[in-house]
This record gives sequence, structure tokens and C-alpha cells, in this order.
Amino acid sequence: MVLRRALQAIMIMTLALAGAVQGTAHAEEGAPTAGRQLLYYNHAYGVLDRETADAIEHSSYLREFAHFQVRTTTGSGGQTWTGRYLMGRETYLELFGVGDLPGKDGTLGAAGLGVSTERAGDLPTVIERLRQQGIGDPIEFRQTRDFGDGVPVPWFDAVFTTDQYDLFGAWGMEYRPEYFADPRGNTEPAAHPGDVGRERYLPDTYRDRLMRDVTGIRIAVTARDLAGTVPLLEAGGFAVRSLPGGGAVAKGGGTTLRFDVVPLDQVGLRQVEMALNRPVSYRHEERIGHSTLTVGPGARAVWTFEDQDRPSPAG
Repeated sequence: MVLRRALQAIMIMTLALAGAVQGTAHAEEGAPTAGRQLLYYNHAYGVLDRETADAIEHSSYLREFAHFQVRTTTGSGGQTWTGRYLMGRETYLELFGVGDLPGKDGTLGAAGLGVSTERAGDLPTVIERLRQQGIGDPIEFRQTRDFGDGVPVPWFDAVFTTDQYDLFGAWGMEYRPEYFADPRGNTEPAAHPGDVGRERYLPDTYRDRLMRDVTGIRIAVTARDLAGTVPLLEAGGFAVRSLPGGGAVAKGGGTTLRFDVVPLDQVGLRQVEMALNRPVSYRHEERIGHSTLTVGPGARAVWTFEDQDRPSPAG
């Protein structure tokens, strides 16, 4: 989901966070925030060059590999976006081409990360943890979804640490009970009281494909964007450690998130690791635009996004 554009369209600008978030990964080496994990990897998105995005959209292999769809969504404030989706059991991946999103969110290399709760009421705890970390005024936001009848349905609540970003942002989210109650969402019944989990939200069509879930994401970001991301991951219970050169790795809930710090003109989605529903005995490499999806051997796939067609400095 692309929230930044909707946030900018709706929020009152005086909500801008007072003071920049300082530092990057400052947790103890590999130590999670105290208490149980509250946030889990939900989905990530990346903006790719047009050739790669079009190749993904028209790939027959991806339709065999995963529950793949191209979908246009209408969110808060009438904002719309058309994404290419690979849907798993609990997690998914959302891909765009340059210009598919308005403004700088549609710039080559722009990316985002959503981490969500599994239990109703956990997001306020995350917000309180952010305040304890020194994020004095986390930005709260409610996303809606319009199924085409002009009547928005509450979709999920979200929180940002800041509204200032270069080309990457992360948000915490919690699905709303109104969305689960709407039959058009095609969600599953609750597995237990307070179930707002990812598995309930996503359909079970992943069972008929190879891809089961996203298990790792690697994204190149600026130092400023990483600084706004680490406090959220720590508040959600991820174990975060610093990397030489200013990057960070966050682990939790079976997913590894790696962030490489680079100059602004080098940012972007770099790699996605996926677990398969079953092991395969072969190794298959599928070229898709400026990317390579390597499947097997075993129960693992890795999708690597190479250097995209970036405009020249003079262009």
C-alpha cells in the first residue's frame, strides 16, 4: 500500500515531527525491544524502471510461480494506485513502474515497508513504545478502501515516525474490524478473539502456487530514511543491529530486513527472498526485465533486482 501520498493529501501539515530522528540502528547487538513482538513484516513495495515493471506485469512465469495479480486500489482521499502483486500466505510484495505513483513516490528507486500487528489493540502499544523512545508525536493515520461504490470502508490504522523522507518510508499498521466484516474483502474468519493477522487478511490461493511467503527483503535507502525506520522496527519488537557503513539488519517473525545506506541516486529495492510451499529438485533462473528470479534447488527462491535504467545526470 502506498500511504505517503494519501498522508500528504489529508494530514494537517502542523503534524510534522518536531526534530529529526537521530542515529540509525542503536539497539544492542541482536537484542529485541523488551516484551513480545508486536509488528511483523506485512509487505514491501518498490518502484522499478518501466521495462522491468512491464515485464513483471506480462510475465507468464510469475502467474505460475505465485498468486499474481495486477490491481488498482482506491484509498483515502480518492488516491489510486495500480500495483503488481505477489501474494503469499501471510506476506506479499507490491511492485510499480516509474510514474505509476504521483510525485516523488513514483520516482525510480522509491520504496516502502509495511509492518503489521497480529492482535487487535497492539498498535497503540507500538505508539506508546515510540514515545518512550523519544518520538514525541508519532503520526497516526487511518487508511480506507473504496471497492468501487464510492463508500470508503475503514481498512487499517497506521503510524509513521515522521512525515519527512527521501524515497523510502516504513509504517506500522493494524487492520480494522470493519474491513474484516465486509464480505467484499474476501477475508477469513478470525482464528481467535482479536485476530487481525496477515494470514486472515490474505486469501489461500497461495496453496496452488510455488511461492509461500516473503522471508527476506534488501533495500538500499538513504541515512535519513533509515533513521526514520529503525525506531518503528524496534518499537515493534524486531531485533535490530548496525552494519558497517551505516546500514542495519532487522530480524523478527521469520523475516529478515536488510537496509544498505547509499546516496539518494542509488536507492531502491535490491533483493527479495521467498519460501516455497514445497522443495524443488531443480534450479530455474527467470529473467524478468532488469531482474532475475532464481527458484530452487530446495524450498527457497531469490529475486534480485539489478541496476535499473536510471536517467543520466544531464537528463
